[in-house]
Amino acid sequence: MLPLIYTNVGAAAIFLAACLIWNVPEMIGAFKQTAKASRKEASVQDRGSMGILIGLQWVGLALNFLIAGLFPAAAIVWHRTALFGIGVTLILLGVALRWYAIWMLGRYFTRDVAVSADQQVVQTGPYRYIRHPAYSGTFLTMLGVGLAVTNWASLVALLLCVLSGHMYRVSVEERALSQTIGQPYVEYMHRTKRFIPLLF
Repeated sequence: MLPLIYTNVGAAAIFLAACLIWNVPEMIGAFKQTAKASRKEASVQDRGSMGILIGLQWVGLALNFLIAGLFPAAAIVWHRTALFGIGVTLILLGVALRWYAIWMLGRYFTRDVAVSADQQVVQTGPYRYIRHPAYSGTFLTMLGVGLAVTNWASLVALLLCVLSGHMYRVSVEERALSQTIGQPYVEYMHRTKRFIPLLF
């Protein structure tokens, strides 16, 4: 069975609108804050993680839609309309969490891994409980995309790619932060989880 977004115009329009709400602010933000700007104020220690992260996300998204079309037998048929609605809701919740986390970081937010010499450990808002809430927001959004497509195989492929990219990115980021900030960040790492409070 093909996904609703392949066969239903209304579902496709809703999904497209959610994806625009997700991607348009990202593109505007990327345009406004370039790696060149961050280098003026901070030490860039990205190690190619931004390219790997974005590349794996796009591979995951491509596989998500391709597999759903090629392997309709793997479709999730259980309450698929409700599941589509849940997926779209998660896309929007993930976007909201990501931008809230970015707002809480303020001037410390960079798209490449760049750490200022005077950087402090942010522990307000979602950062009280997890170290990377902006990435948690991305996970929620990607989970929503996968659920909205309603195909088990495509969902697994998407999440594996997204998780792989983020695990490398986080390892680079935490290494840079612990080296620059030192013991305060190491202690913060011991008190918090990466993406899901109390779990992971």
